[in-house]
Amino acid sequence: MTTDVRASGSSVYSGMPGSALAHLAWRKSRRSNSSGNCVEVARLPENAGFAVRNSRNPDGPTLVFTRDEITAFLAGIRDGDFDDLVE
Repeated sequence: MTTDVRASGSSVYSGMPGSALAHLAWRKSRRSNSSGNCVEVARLPENAGFAVRNSRNPDGPTLVFTRDEITAFLAGIRDGDFDDLVE
């Protein structure tokens, strides 16, 4: 399934090049390390959702999530649903 959100009159979708979203305010976790193993997240205009990209390849494909999708994902992280991925 491809998330398609409308932001500032243009279509923003999962897989679009990060270079097309370079104008967003990207940020990464304080837990990111110096070897570049991190992802970055940015809020889409008009609170339309969020974009996620690999910080080592900022012009590469992005993942786009609606507000509800990112809320569910973050709740799962807080609840420990994904802890087995790093054990």
